[in-house]
Amino acid sequence: MQMKFLLSEILMLTILYGMGGRAEMPQKFDEIVQGNNHFCFNLYKNLTESETGNIFCSPFSITMALAMVYEGARGWVQGEMQGVFKFPLDNKIRQESFLSLYQHLNRKNAKYKLNIANALWIQKDYTILPAYLKIIQRYYDGYARNVDFVGAPEQSRQIINKWVEEKTDQKIKDLFPPGSIDQQSRLVVTNAIYFKGQWIKQFDKSLTSEADFWVTETKSIKVQMMKRIDPEAKFNYAETDEFQILEMAYEGGDLSMIIILPRKNDIRTIEKELTIEKFQEWKNLLTETRVEVYLPKFTFRTRYTLTPNLSQLGMPNAFSPHCDFSGIDGTKNLYIRSVVHQAFVDVNEEGTEAAAATGVVVGITSVGPQIPVFRADHPFIFVIQEKTTGNILFIGRVVEPEA
Repeated sequence: MQMKFLLSEILMLTILYGMGGRAEMPQKFDEIVQGNNHFCFNLYKNLTESETGNIFCSPFSITMALAMVYEGARGWVQGEMQGVFKFPLDNKIRQESFLSLYQHLNRKNAKYKLNIANALWIQKDYTILPAYLKIIQRYYDGYARNVDFVGAPEQSRQIINKWVEEKTDQKIKDLFPPGSIDQQSRLVVTNAIYFKGQWIKQFDKSLTSEADFWVTETKSIKVQMMKRIDPEAKFNYAETDEFQILEMAYEGGDLSMIIILPRKNDIRTIEKELTIEKFQEWKNLLTETRVEVYLPKFTFRTRYTLTPNLSQLGMPNAFSPHCDFSGIDGTKNLYIRSVVHQAFVDVNEEGTEAAAATGVVVGITSVGPQIPVFRADHPFIFVIQEKTTGNILFIGRVVEPEA
């Protein structure tokens, strides 16, 4: 009997340690970015069907990890994955697009820290096609290393976990718990994204105070509420009868957080409407406005096994022993066992580094138009987007800020 081996866990690590209009998109990024952004909102809506609390993930981390697997997919499995992620069908366009986007996002001269790392962990005596390895190394900057899943699964687990710790600045430790790597594993694909940035317009720590955050209309919790109520608090802002939307830029101006705050404690209504088209339509309403901002500090971790979610979104056969990943090893002996995604987010007044934050609270006169108040004291959605490409890196929902 032919044995099917496991492509094992496809692991995406996301670390967002943040504080706190898109320019014309380069043509070379177009298809990749559009596909990622559509997947972003499809996955988010799928997660809301089962998750009642906080949500946080990196659609781009998931897209990039699965893109590496897609390079070895054949037949109807390849078609399913293409349908979910909208990968360009042309190999040259797809591969060079990912390389260009990776290099753009991973550049070292940015004022924020955004590191993306890919790795393949291969059973030491298992044959991976040289052509496949060449694609991963050339176009995805993938690090390939042999480990001994068969003879030393525990040691292999520790080696991978150590790499994870290094790439996430020690924020995620022991990601693979004991027993999660076994003798049936042949290939583990990992992707890690680590973001650290500071607000351009930071919050004054001395103004942060305890306040109520309404988890539901009848249940509240105490949170540390940050405030920007000074005359310099000008942000891209818009409002409708249903919601308020606020954009807060990070140092360097290339990345920003967009927060969608329902008018009432009814985030479900907004989530039902949320698509990439709606998101862009709402962003187009933004104009620079003097606005008083009340935003809770929040920190939480999430972990998802995305196998059922990806199956529901249209690629169930990738997890079947009858699939075809022969582009990886030249056989049909591989299939995906699970897709694991873990994320961490920390938003505070100024950033992850000690930085001087100055601000003077000035009383304003009663003359002139009323200043809008953006008071995020109930559940809201947030998105982290790279402006030049329009690529969405992170999406989340805050239900309990200090969970």
